[in-house]
Amino acid sequence: MAGDNEVGYRKPPQHSRFKKGRSGNPKGRPRGAKNLRTDLLEELGERIVIREGNREIRVSKQRALLKSQTARSLKGDTRAAGQIIDLYLKLVGLEAEAAEADMPLTADERAVVANLEERILRKAGIGPPVDRSTPDKTAGDS
Repeated sequence: MAGDNEVGYRKPPQHSRFKKGRSGNPKGRPRGAKNLRTDLLEELGERIVIREGNREIRVSKQRALLKSQTARSLKGDTRAAGQIIDLYLKLVGLEAEAAEADMPLTADERAVVANLEERILRKAGIGPPVDRSTPDKTAGDS
């Protein structure tokens, strides 16, 4: 057998191998076909004319959608306002901080908060007087 016509593991017969310059999947995705993300970005990037007050301005569809949603929220649509705030938090990166704020406090954190509340109430003259004869262990003296 010649070296080019070998048949075996990872060496199919010559007649069934892919021909040079021809695709192995001729009915696959056509060249230039776009995915949903690309189509959406192009669609939202197109510019349209909108009326704002007395004047007409050209803005992207994305900008027009944001203006519309903002206007609805300013008119009292709480759902639109919630969507605008959610989008803002997601883009600014505060979403993780907001989720973290909803987490329950640990025992140490609760103790710190209780101590702080007590000190604030004492300063305001609302809380009970403190006995200064014993050192304050929360002051950081070790």
